[in-house]
Amino acid sequence: MASFRSQYGIRLATDLPKMKWREFAAYMSGLDGKTPLGRIISIRAENDGDVLKQFTPEQRKIRRDWQLRRAKQIPKKDMDAVIDMFKNVFLSMAEKPTTETIMEGTKDDKADLP
Repeated sequence: MASFRSQYGIRLATDLPKMKWREFAAYMSGLDGKTPLGRIISIRAENDGDVLKQFTPEQRKIRRDWQLRRAKQIPKKDMDAVIDMFKNVFLSMAEKPTTETIMEGTKDDKADLP
């Protein structure tokens, strides 16, 4: 990859087989935005709303494609569990208070009195 070669002088084709995973990951995370891969990584990792507003259409596409790819990797059972959790939260917020739940709330309020 040209990014490793330009920043570190490393030829991945020959050096990668000798490298430990942690070493490769450290090099990868250290790539700066001056290299092609470093620019892609920074676009994918950006979370600052002000910076995101300044993205070009090409940068937005890179970020959107990455997010969609990652979303597809979430197991369906995990996604279903999150959806069920939100559904239950919204249902509990929409419930009308009963006389019993109102009285329970006043009991708690009275317990705080001196």
